[in-house]
Amino acid sequence: MTSPFSFSLLFFFFFFLFHSSNSTEYLKLPLMQKSPRSSPAELLAADTNRLSSLHATRTIQSPLISGASTGSGQYFADLRLGTPPQRLLLVADTGSDLIWVKCSACKNCPNNRRPGPGSAFLARHSKTFSSHHCYDPQCKLIPHPKQTRPCNRTRIHTPCRYEYSYADGSITSGFFSKETTSFNTSSNKEAKIDKLSFGCGFRISGPSVTGASFNGAQGVMGLGRGAISFSSQLGKKFGNKFSYCLLDYTISPPPKSYLTIGSSQNDRVLSKFFSYTPLLFNPLAPTFYYIAVNGVTVEGSKLPISPSVWKLDEEGNGGTVVDSGTTLTFLAEPAYRQVLAALRRRVRLPAPEGGANGFDLCVNVSGVARPRLPKLSFLLAGKSVLSPPARNYFIEVSDRVLCLAIQPVKTVSGFSVFGNLLQQGYVFEFDKDMSRLGFSRRGCALR
Repeated sequence: MTSPFSFSLLFFFFFFLFHSSNSTEYLKLPLMQKSPRSSPAELLAADTNRLSSLHATRTIQSPLISGASTGSGQYFADLRLGTPPQRLLLVADTGSDLIWVKCSACKNCPNNRRPGPGSAFLARHSKTFSSHHCYDPQCKLIPHPKQTRPCNRTRIHTPCRYEYSYADGSITSGFFSKETTSFNTSSNKEAKIDKLSFGCGFRISGPSVTGASFNGAQGVMGLGRGAISFSSQLGKKFGNKFSYCLLDYTISPPPKSYLTIGSSQNDRVLSKFFSYTPLLFNPLAPTFYYIAVNGVTVEGSKLPISPSVWKLDEEGNGGTVVDSGTTLTFLAEPAYRQVLAALRRRVRLPAPEGGANGFDLCVNVSGVARPRLPKLSFLLAGKSVLSPPARNYFIEVSDRVLCLAIQPVKTVSGFSVFGNLLQQGYVFEFDKDMSRLGFSRRGCALR
């Protein structure tokens, strides 16, 4: 395997497994990798674009502007939608709420002139498809086109229209609809969930949803905190929590990672090994999973970073978000500069020839069997500590050249982001009922 630390889009081949434990069902979704992989330059550009989209969501007027992944470290889900089921590849994104798919009526979707199986959702081929009426309560949960006609509650065929925007001007719009989803159970029986709300897109434009970084996906599966997200809708049946485990992507063949909706018996057994930190709520960005960072240590020494750097203020600025769709980690610039300086002082490896490939700190580990890199830890609210291995914050950008996979957030109003690379090798559990985030290195390989 060449350049094992360079990222690509990860591909979910989902077969849905239900298990029974004390009469509690949960949904388990295995994850796998897909090649080819993106270059470090492409990864940086894609993550930067995503961050601009995420930061643009902090507005009361448009609380549901999507933070859908545009980076090469995104994850994908294979959703079975309709009757009979149609399989669609969706971006799984904790930074957005809406589930939407390309529909066969899409007029400007790439490769959609003659939509075939898997290229778009063929609504006319499903016996259970219907649009939400514009007067349905669910229609109030989504953003609408500016020029939407007034809703006529007495007309049967007055569909609910949505329009979801991205910071770069990309747009998906269409009918907010409902459909049956199908899953395979552990006993090889088919289970169905009726009336999953989703956007049936017939207008899709812009690089975020049509460019190469979207890599052939047919839509987005929002896993955010809102009522219309995939995790919230399925949480009504399986429990209002979800977790995932991202295993080491450098191993070949790549191991399976998992997303679980609900709680399994194994989760309850392992809960004593979890560390927990409260999930914070930002009314200006209600989709995102915020946590409180109290400090950072390098080699056990706490850095002199002002607590105000991490604060989520009353205007919705700052704070730290845990996000599955961003690959690298982004820290508010004052914190980043302290972390960078502390790591530089403690690195005892030579710099590579030929520059740093857009990263601020790189080292050449040629001839070093076990390179020692400084230990980085994040002190979180609830007296929990996230101490990832060095491979979670140093990536190999070329042969035997490792670079710091942390970048600065330079905008004053921007928030820090813990990306999926930093989360690798941990079980992360998003418990909405108890408003907490749990994490543990114990049990990740068991999922």
